[in-house]
Amino acid sequence: MRLSLLFVLLLTLPISACAQAPFPYSTQNKKAIKLFEEAQKAPTELRNPQTFALNYNAGISLLDQALAKDSNFWEAALLKAEFLDYQRNYAEAAKYYQRALNIDPSHSISGSTYFYLAACQMSIGEYTDALKNINRFIQNPNAKENLINQAYQLRASAEFAIQAIAQPVEFKPVNAGEGINTILPEYYPSLTVDGQQLLFTRRLPMNEPEDEQEDFYVSRYNEKTSSWTEAKAMPPNINTSWNEGAPTISGDGKKIIFVACTDQSGVNYGANRTGKGSCDLFITEKIGNQWTNPINLPGAVNTSHWETQPSLSADGKTLYFIRAIRSREGRSNSDIYVSQLQSNGLWSEATRLSNTINSSQNEESVQIHPDGKTLYFASRGHVGLGGSDLFVSQLNENGQWSKPVNLGYPINTRFDENSLLVSAQGDIAFFASDREGGYGSLDIYWFELPAALQATQTFYFEGLAFDAISGKKLQTMVQLTNLSTGKEVFFGPTDLQDGKIVLPLPVDQSYAVFVNKEGYLPFSLNFDLTQRENAQSYHLDMPMNPINSKAENVLNNVFFDLAKATLRPESRVELLNLAAYLKANPTLKIEVQGHTDSQGDAQKNLILSEQRAMAVYQFLLEEGIAANRISYKGFGSKQPVVSDAEIAALNTEAQKAAAHQKNRRTTYTIIP
Repeated sequence: MRLSLLFVLLLTLPISACAQAPFPYSTQNKKAIKLFEEAQKAPTELRNPQTFALNYNAGISLLDQALAKDSNFWEAALLKAEFLDYQRNYAEAAKYYQRALNIDPSHSISGSTYFYLAACQMSIGEYTDALKNINRFIQNPNAKENLINQAYQLRASAEFAIQAIAQPVEFKPVNAGEGINTILPEYYPSLTVDGQQLLFTRRLPMNEPEDEQEDFYVSRYNEKTSSWTEAKAMPPNINTSWNEGAPTISGDGKKIIFVACTDQSGVNYGANRTGKGSCDLFITEKIGNQWTNPINLPGAVNTSHWETQPSLSADGKTLYFIRAIRSREGRSNSDIYVSQLQSNGLWSEATRLSNTINSSQNEESVQIHPDGKTLYFASRGHVGLGGSDLFVSQLNENGQWSKPVNLGYPINTRFDENSLLVSAQGDIAFFASDREGGYGSLDIYWFELPAALQATQTFYFEGLAFDAISGKKLQTMVQLTNLSTGKEVFFGPTDLQDGKIVLPLPVDQSYAVFVNKEGYLPFSLNFDLTQRENAQSYHLDMPMNPINSKAENVLNNVFFDLAKATLRPESRVELLNLAAYLKANPTLKIEVQGHTDSQGDAQKNLILSEQRAMAVYQFLLEEGIAANRISYKGFGSKQPVVSDAEIAALNTEAQKAAAHQKNRRTTYTIIP
């Protein structure tokens, strides 16, 4: 965790601790003093005329000359430490903070030099020394109040780091291979729910030697070779000569939200694109095999600030992203924000996540896992090992995020870790690293995530909608509902070309599916994913019967208690959908039919089946469906789907029980 320094970088003369030192200086060497005073001004007066970057190297050179005149000139040693600190050369900065203390331990009445020394030592992994020096600062009765809170945070991080290294988590990263990685930097991976496509950002050189730009690429997993194919650039309407990157793909694989930034003009985001700030979020949709021209994300997400690193929930309705807000002093602080997709297709004004997640320093690289309740992100402000560390938090039933958990050592180190991506199954994580042995400066790696850090396993759900008579693939509207909570988890269309819908679903729940299309009778079914720990996918055929067909339509999501005719609460979603369908088709008339299996007394079964059909009839009446459009009838066990003889021939009791269940059903038919 890198802490902010007391001496903030300004576009004016740097403010130095040395400026507060009592005069005369600790040296009497006039040449050394002159060089020191020139060094104080050098970063500003000798700044780069093109970029306006402060010239700390010039100041450091002058300070070296001053120290050559008098090696005990602690003010010069301290100022050099500050300049090196500003340059993030923490190892050298630590040496000169220590040198200033060795010359005169009492030079800082507040003890702040110990604070800055400890911060540098944290950055280079010298945790024991950092802990020692931060305690020296905390114990100083004159310690500056504006640094005390940071100091306690720093001490907690040093203590955590020492313990984490002593108790490492299992971590065996594997390079994703030459299909993905090159000598160029690759980072910010995004994976489709079926695990077959990996999108990522690649930084490319431009015409000018120092110029670079970002595009994103896609690679497919080859099951036969157990490797990733050579990555291909996204089409030219997506990748432009400007910067694009950090893509997130929707659960159904039909939408990509990504970041596009302006060129130096601050206006151009790429061909035919307009924006609101330096970096904005854009969206493209896949229609057939083509991606549409990206547009600025509709709604109130993008602002004049910097929006980047999006992560879209599996249902496509919640968007997490990073917003960086630049202060008047030129400093940028980035936090995690969230926005909701509204019924009008626009994204709501984003809200900042609570301080449980967002710290006083930068949060980056957020991912909402397909389970919808596990958040992975990088932060510099929570207790960690230095730099940017990776964390995980869980959303509870009350909508509150748990205290972030550091992923531990050696997943996290003293260096910056970010762009973590956890697979839908929850056990495999991808990340970017510049560790030794790779193909380039940043490569994408994967590893098995320790069990305690895993998200809930999710299924690769695939639904296929088609005409039950002709077999033609259909674009339909699909609704998925959690049966235990009654909450909608997905609502959207199947693909226009292949009739498919693909999305992840947590394995610990049961779901109801309702499929609707004009000119067809609704299709419904329910399925249980609580007993499928070893599976990775679930395929569901969704045959649609034309309205004029005489087919029996099963209300698969209508439930009754054993031997009773009282509708269970889980039935409400199904029946509300049926009522809405009837209202949308005012000329349709239906007969609701109750069925039982052959177990038990036949007369009692007949009565029970009629009572259950009547319960559905009454529900529809209460929802405003006219009585002359609906009727009901009970058939008992007279119209089985599976005959008693067929049931008797089955091998297991479980198979027989499932067959009996098929016969216990509520249906409806169209009345001519």
